[in-house]
Amino acid sequence: MTWTPTAEDDRRFLSLAIEQARKSWDEGGVPIGAVLVHDGKVLAAGHNQRVQKDSAILHGETDTIEKAGRLRASVYRESVLYTTLSPCIMCAGTALLYEIPRIVIGENRAFEMSEALLRERGVAVDVLDDPECIELMERMIAERPEIWSEDIGVETAELGARTDAPGAADEGQGR
Repeated sequence: MTWTPTAEDDRRFLSLAIEQARKSWDEGGVPIGAVLVHDGKVLAAGHNQRVQKDSAILHGETDTIEKAGRLRASVYRESVLYTTLSPCIMCAGTALLYEIPRIVIGENRAFEMSEALLRERGVAVDVLDDPECIELMERMIAERPEIWSEDIGVETAELGARTDAPGAADEGQGR
């Protein structure tokens, strides 16, 4: 990468992802947002739109990459993906496909299933443990458990019984 983001850059771009997450929440959706950045410039910002667009695959990261449009491989290979929540396997797979070298994660307490895979494939994964991101997901799980369970591919009744339920982030199964 020709651009090396500072801690201040990471906070600034994560804040943009949080804005996207709040937008999704306000629209009745899952509060997960993401931003794709290349050379210090935002290429695209998106948020989870599974509820809003009745989509099975529009998570925050995939929505963002879709909005970025068709880009040269070299652009993806020099970009950073900022996301409010640790990516699921689908979103991690998309980042791996395009060889995005770094992912900055707002929080991974509510959900985590792909960080080891990303690291094994050479992706730099930085978790900021951001209080706003944590609060958004705690509110989501408390107020809209049926939407959250759908988003991670489980039945609502399974949330408390599974090892990948909120609070057991290192054992995650889906998002």
